Amino acid sequence: MRILDAAGTVLRDWRPSPDEQANPEIDRGQLRDLLLGSLDVRWGREVVQVVPGTEDGVLVRYADGGQETFDLVVGADGAWSRVRPAVSPVTPQYTGVTSVETSLDDVDTRHPDLAQLIGDGSVAVYGVNRSVVAQRNSGGHVKVYTKFRAPLDWHAELDLADVEAARSGILALFDGWAPDVLDLLGHGTAFVHRPFYVLPVSHTWAHVRGVTLLGDAAHLMPPLGAGANLAMLDGAELAESIAADPEDLDEAVRAFEERMWARASRWATITTAGLERLVSPDPAEALALFDQVQPS
Repeated sequence: MRILDAAGTVLRDWRPSPDEQANPEIDRGQLRDLLLGSLDVRWGREVVQVVPGTEDGVLVRYADGGQETFDLVVGADGAWSRVRPAVSPVTPQYTGVTSVETSLDDVDTRHPDLAQLIGDGSVAVYGVNRSVVAQRNSGGHVKVYTKFRAPLDWHAELDLADVEAARSGILALFDGWAPDVLDLLGHGTAFVHRPFYVLPVSHTWAHVRGVTLLGDAAHLMPPLGAGANLAMLDGAELAESIAADPEDLDEAVRAFEERMWARASRWATITTAGLERLVSPDPAEALALFDQVQPS
């Protein structure tokens, strides 16, 4: 992990020791294949409504007009969950921080200078109320993220589908930054808008028989590296809870929810405070945050 300021000065450069085991990384596509490879997944079966408390169990209605009933429906369907309304009226709210994502392919061959800048992990550059982060994936693929404070409709006059216009518009937001940092954005071939939404820090709900939530559907928080890990832990703990008490499914789900809520509230508090420091009027706040969590 390397941190630069907007002028391109290296402020921190953390490198792993030969026996380092912390902070492992895996591409999302590879992770999905690992988790779903042995399952029969019905892709494209869009859920439009979940209705608990019917005579036959929990009713799930699909966009194609079909419906089925289940003993337990687990909403693991992300920020805009179609399952959440069955247990909670709460909807995600915009944080005031948005992101535009692009990527670089075959970076070691096509952009060797940028490959050297990024190193074997990630490089992050912090300025006033904005940042650029580039993260190495496998196969020479690099994800590049900008983060900045802006109204939700900041891009109303900018067509992000127009690559040249999007590139110019994003580069203008970082005018005056070091040329190497701007090159991370200048070589992008597509730009995706990802505004940051969150659920309340202590989001819970009155238990509903036959329905529960996990991951972002239950506790959407700022994307500071905790969300996917929490979702996987939620899923594992729910499975273990059910396996330990298969005769009382409802009590197993209740017990899982209590543990999940406590953990999620703690991490939502941490990530909410972290976002304030990582996209801050004072870039030194971001550096100080990393100094707290990185080894000296």
